[in-house]
Amino acid sequence: MTRETISAASPQALLDALQAERDAEWPPDRLAAHAALRRRLGERADRDRIVQVGHVVPAFTLPEVDGGTVVLDRLLAGGPVVLLFFRFADCPACNAALQGYQRTLVPALRDLGASLVAVSPQVPGKLKAIKERHGFDFPVASDARYELIDQFGIGFGPEPEARAAAEAGTGTDLGAVLGHGRWDLPYPTAVVIDRGRVVTFADARPDWMVRTDPAAIITAVRSLTGTPGAGR
Repeated sequence: MTRETISAASPQALLDALQAERDAEWPPDRLAAHAALRRRLGERADRDRIVQVGHVVPAFTLPEVDGGTVVLDRLLAGGPVVLLFFRFADCPACNAALQGYQRTLVPALRDLGASLVAVSPQVPGKLKAIKERHGFDFPVASDARYELIDQFGIGFGPEPEARAAAEAGTGTDLGAVLGHGRWDLPYPTAVVIDRGRVVTFADARPDWMVRTDPAAIITAVRSLTGTPGAGR
């Protein structure tokens, strides 16, 4: 895959294409409201609460959407672990971003002996759709109890006016979408964990239309594996 092809397939390139479609199709008031909500999330984010490098991750086991489990210590036995937190199966931005990571991140991590796991608070029965839709060859895990989301300080609830607008405007019940009644979502976040269960890279993006560059994740993993050529 050429550098130009990788760039075109990157998560951010696919998100930018999604935004361009919305710019062409959505009315100005909807675009403005969408941008304002994303901006407010960035302004409200408590950066001191969000996971930092050096955080020691307790051992965890999460259900995987195909019926198995994701066990941190089992994955770490083979190498570093990368966690990608996303919103839910039918989130358009998450679908675009994860497709980009599948194309640009998964092959590099496989070569480095690292594991990738995508994590959402949605229940497994509903979350499974995104893996089936795109044929992801990495685990998709459910954190429906917010075990990791709360531990990493990346969860947020909707503003009251945003929740009221969603319920009144489109009839959206996010608690029903997620499958457990809570309306809390995670900031899209990338976390790299070394074999000692220590976080060596963490990047949270409150604006869900912006995601972590795969090259930054690859560089972080390369630094753990001693492989030359970081960022290539």
